[in-house]
Amino acid sequence: MILVSGTNTFELNPLTLSELERRILQAKQRSQVVYRYPSVEALEFEMKMRTHIVEAAKALYAGGANFATFAGSKCNEEYWIRTENGGFQLRGGVLPSVGINDIFENGHLYGFECAGAIIIILYKAVLDTVGEAVFNAYFQNLFLRDWQYDRDLSLITTYDKNEAYPGDVLYFKNPEHDPETPEWQGENVVMLDDNLYFGHGIGIESGQDIIAALNRMRTPGSTISAYLQDLVVHPDFEYLRSLSVRNGVQEVNRTNEFYGIAAKVGEGTFLF
Repeated sequence: MILVSGTNTFELNPLTLSELERRILQAKQRSQVVYRYPSVEALEFEMKMRTHIVEAAKALYAGGANFATFAGSKCNEEYWIRTENGGFQLRGGVLPSVGINDIFENGHLYGFECAGAIIIILYKAVLDTVGEAVFNAYFQNLFLRDWQYDRDLSLITTYDKNEAYPGDVLYFKNPEHDPETPEWQGENVVMLDDNLYFGHGIGIESGQDIIAALNRMRTPGSTISAYLQDLVVHPDFEYLRSLSVRNGVQEVNRTNEFYGIAAKVGEGTFLF
């Protein structure tokens, strides 16, 4: 059930909603779990960002970025510095939006694990939802690796896979993976639709196909199948929405002053 603060009913313009967004709304309305929102705008923001997460996952898959372990990770060194632990540090003077977009535009220059792929997808979705100015103001000094480092996304964890929706991040665990390939101990995935997921290194597959792929990476003689955990992760949508509505102009101006670098618009070059 969906409840919006201050009203017993709410209306969303169906013309502004995609088919995916309508299905998410209907599924949340049918749920026994109560989903509370401070405003209709907050609900609309979540729907848009969930759509952008799904779109970013598909774009990353189509962009040709390679799967690689942390030891073998690679990046476009024009925009990123590869660190000793296999992460990517944004170079000084590079706009965060430029660095993130380059991963999707020049995927062949990149290689990373599935955990890093999820973080990249989420940053891209935030960028596409709040816009470049807000993103560049609040996500400076980007470092890409995994959940432990990228806390500025303000991720929320729940434990009920039956309450997962498109745009959520889930985890397929492989308890008897081959110790020679620890990268296949599990697969971080983005839920794209009912029983359809994207996992970097596996691709866009059903849950059954992801389990089958992980089972092929088990120790010989193993009997315990891979499985989908109850873990469900998503960004704090209301926190991210607040970035675009609080002190926006002041923060954007500070960002422009901080970078003071050229931004290309069409064929011309302009300075902030």
